Amino acid sequence: MKMKKVAIVGASGYSGEVLVQLLLNHPHAELVAVTSRQYAGQTLAQVFPKFASHPKSKALRFSGPDAEALARQADVVFLALPHGVAAEYAVPLLGAGCGVIDLSADFRLRSADLYREFYAHDHPAPALLEKAVYGLPEHYRAEIKKSLLIASPGCYPTSILLPVIPLLKAGLIQPAGIIADSLSGVSGAGRKAELDYLFCECNESVRPYGVPKHRHLSEIEEQLSFAAGTKVTIQFTPHLIPVNRGILTTLYLAPAEPFRDAAGAAGLAEKISACYQSAYASEPFVRLLEGKSLPDTKNVVGTNVCEIAWRLDPRTGRLIVMSAEDNLIKGASGQAVQSLNLLCGFPETAGLI
Repeated sequence: MKMKKVAIVGASGYSGEVLVQLLLNHPHAELVAVTSRQYAGQTLAQVFPKFASHPKSKALRFSGPDAEALARQADVVFLALPHGVAAEYAVPLLGAGCGVIDLSADFRLRSADLYREFYAHDHPAPALLEKAVYGLPEHYRAEIKKSLLIASPGCYPTSILLPVIPLLKAGLIQPAGIIADSLSGVSGAGRKAELDYLFCECNESVRPYGVPKHRHLSEIEEQLSFAAGTKVTIQFTPHLIPVNRGILTTLYLAPAEPFRDAAGAAGLAEKISACYQSAYASEPFVRLLEGKSLPDTKNVVGTNVCEIAWRLDPRTGRLIVMSAEDNLIKGASGQAVQSLNLLCGFPETAGLI
């Protein structure tokens, strides 16, 4: 199988570091360039001593981000940059024929108006929005294989979309009244020195933020609306918890047909189980939990797996669905590598198991 040359723009952040780790050990990809204005000129080993034993760690140096130079070096370029900045590099890279996998929010939405509403500035390359494919492999696998611009989903959206999309498509839940509570580790905020994320501010602390309109709501609601075939508005509250990595999401959903007794609950439970089995039984990175097991971040951190479990509550008549993932892997870099594998015709699990 022919090796593909890959590069990472913004390789010094948390998602960038995980991308470096995954791509250094990928059997079919050669990491040929990493960029960072802050660390330009330094080797991988100097910036990330954890990689010092890798043969490429002393030869591969960080450079300043230069789209023209990257296009000459790489077949596929990962953009691990803030929103609003990634598009500046995507445009020339795509023009040069490179594949682009963007981990920012710049191409996740199809509507430039929606982007402006949630990100408070005009989209820098609105003509590309229709060409981008949302990089959720379990639901856009065929489209990812044919696209040169892949918008890798956010970490919160992944933890919500994977559990909810199959239920909406099957008509098993009402599209109105969805409530999502999510708990995220501090790395979800990125590698930055801000007061809210200092150790003494985060340790022994659990707090909500981004209420009531977190930016990720834009892509969550757009994707759920596509699945439901009607506009979906949800209530979403993210929380910061004092762990490094991991997201746990709990969803409160109203069944499309209320269950009134034990027989009704049993029938609904059978339909829900069949729905999830049909959607994910053969998926390598979705683990459906059986019996009494419930999602736990300790079982997914360090992996590209999303765990999903559900319960029917006869007292409230609600369906409760729970998920857990590593926000830096399945919620960011691992999912992006999953898309790389699809784009390049590699086994989908390559470099991720």
